[in-house]
Amino acid sequence: MNTVVAKKIIDLKNKDLKLRNELIKKEELSNGYNEEMEALHNTNAKELSQIIDEIGYPTIDKVGKEANEAAWLIIQHSIGQPEFMKKSAEMLKKAVQENKADPISLAYLADRIAVFEGKEQLYGTQFDWDINGVMSPNQIDDIEKVNLRRKTLGLNSLEEQTVIMKERVKKENQSPPDDFQERKSEYNEWRKSAGWIE
Repeated sequence: MNTVVAKKIIDLKNKDLKLRNELIKKEELSNGYNEEMEALHNTNAKELSQIIDEIGYPTIDKVGKEANEAAWLIIQHSIGQPEFMKKSAEMLKKAVQENKADPISLAYLADRIAVFEGKEQLYGTQFDWDINGVMSPNQIDDIEKVNLRRKTLGLNSLEEQTVIMKERVKKENQSPPDDFQERKSEYNEWRKSAGWIE
């Protein structure tokens, strides 16, 4: 196991979580994509990309479980880097097939990519405010199929997860956007500028 690389990856994750906690305390997590957070996500993605170029995907056998999960979190947050995220998803898929990474990580990443591309998610892992100001799952293909897939991975039902997500945003003092349509429009502009949609 490469302990030096593992530490590097875990340090990147810790920087990410530290900033997120600071934004929660300031009640600034709901105000769009925070510029400082965006910059950190992009820096982390760049550093992790260099690590992947050197050692390949940071699988459990290469960097240990904690760093493997940390790498996934950095990829999950690299939302301004579609090509990196998609390339990483392909590598993660291969690692899962070889039992060197957690299939739940792949489910979350695949859903995240689907949401940014405007497609239906297969596992219902991604949530956002809906038009009524309620924290709800992003678009899914079919509730029964989604719950079956979730069960296969050992996840709770989508209904149970929705309750958890509603509690989490309350605890983090997150609130729905004042103007849903304006936020949707800004989100779509951002997706275009980032390269998720044309």
